[in-house]
Amino acid sequence: MRYAYAITGALLLGGTAIAVTSSPNVGAQVAQNEGMQAAAPAGAPASLADMVEKLQPAVVNISTKQRVQVQNPFAGTPFGDLFGQQGSKPQTRQAQSLGSGFIISADGYIVTNNHVVSAGAEGASVDSITVTLTNSEEYSARLVGRDPATDIAVLKIEPKKALPFVKFGDSTKARVGDWVIAIGNPFALSGTVTAGIISAVHRGTGGTYDKFIQTDASINQGNSGGPMFDMRGNVIGINSQILSPSGGNVGIGFAIPSEQAAPIVDTLRKGQSVKRGYLGIQISPLGEDLADSLGLAKNRGEFVQGVEPGKGADKAGIKAGDVIVSVAGQEVTPDQNLSSIVANQPIGGRVPIVLLRNGQRQTVTAIVGERPSEDELNAFAQQQDDDFSQQPDGQSNNGQATQQSLGISAIPLTSTIIRQLGIAADTRGIVITAVDGSTDAGAKGLRRGDVIISANNRPVATQADLDAQVRAVSAQGRSAILLQVLRRGQPAVFLPVRLRDK
Repeated sequence: MRYAYAITGALLLGGTAIAVTSSPNVGAQVAQNEGMQAAAPAGAPASLADMVEKLQPAVVNISTKQRVQVQNPFAGTPFGDLFGQQGSKPQTRQAQSLGSGFIISADGYIVTNNHVVSAGAEGASVDSITVTLTNSEEYSARLVGRDPATDIAVLKIEPKKALPFVKFGDSTKARVGDWVIAIGNPFALSGTVTAGIISAVHRGTGGTYDKFIQTDASINQGNSGGPMFDMRGNVIGINSQILSPSGGNVGIGFAIPSEQAAPIVDTLRKGQSVKRGYLGIQISPLGEDLADSLGLAKNRGEFVQGVEPGKGADKAGIKAGDVIVSVAGQEVTPDQNLSSIVANQPIGGRVPIVLLRNGQRQTVTAIVGERPSEDELNAFAQQQDDDFSQQPDGQSNNGQATQQSLGISAIPLTSTIIRQLGIAADTRGIVITAVDGSTDAGAKGLRRGDVIISANNRPVATQADLDAQVRAVSAQGRSAILLQVLRRGQPAVFLPVRLRDK
């Protein structure tokens, strides 16, 4: 069903205003907007029409045909026959995806997002990719290469003649407040043009290599993979994500900057895979709580949660609990995170790393390795959800400082508890028996069965050890303590926990 909405007011046709008056003899009358000159913000053209006319032919529609296997949810039950004789077998259905892309060479190389040309559901497979030009010509496309980590893919079509194309610009010169244009196919409405400004740069949304340009130019579903142009008509971004509670535009869209995208596109276009530097460490941002627990300034550096044995960081002497503040002369900040800096280092190269350990600044040199596959990385950082389910007998907790300040009750580890938890026999620490859910410890996810092995970078073997560190932090005027916590099936992690107000 379609709805039509009437708009009342002045009707402008061909630039001429039709003025409606109630009296024919009131002297010479002109409309308020008669003879006005086109107005535009400083630095922006009076009209984008000429620019769009040149750029639009290089923007394409991309669609895929997919096969999805659907399993009868009632298979093996008395209701399985409701789906017919084939109800017990997986059924295959057709699916489609739509997105945008742009041509980067006259012979038909096209850039888009990886998610535009990937299977949209588990068990699905992509049968074909179709590229539709602005003149409605359709071509079957071949996937040349993809980089899931940055959500970039390169396609190739075989055109009948040379195609219009666009080139990448320099996103490092983009500034907040600059005007930009997005062209794409939102909701399958091909050739849609929107304009706005750059709202932020180097914006992260939770990914390892996020360094997005944020814009208020309208970007919706289907714009993915389309280009973001500056006022010179150069591609400074690939539209990739939206932030929306409803699925539609709310004025917050994200584009992969050309400074990041262009080298990856060049690599994929050559048929090569993207290789990234790797040190073998688990890291956490130095947010307010973590920084406070260490007595450091927040958002300057990243905290080492764990070190993978035998990798570059381990061989360089980097340890869990260190704070890395710079790599190869580049400061580690929220805008320039550690993963991005290391990823761009040459594999096999030696890089100086400045770190803080127990408040002391020191420099080490690490050899950069090659980043493993995502499966290997997941094995290193395996996350499980086990719990400690038995309350040990014959133990009491006298840690008043810990209970009052952290809301934690804990007892010493024993050989019996170690066996129950399934942790290494030589583990030393105290095991949490209860957590007050109203405290920061509860909010951070600490729970019964977690083992505290250090506090304030000091080993904790007894309740008295933890109490002493809680008092020491309070005496220093700090409002958080850094705990190193071990949970069954997971590597030990450092967790900043705020002290409870007294």
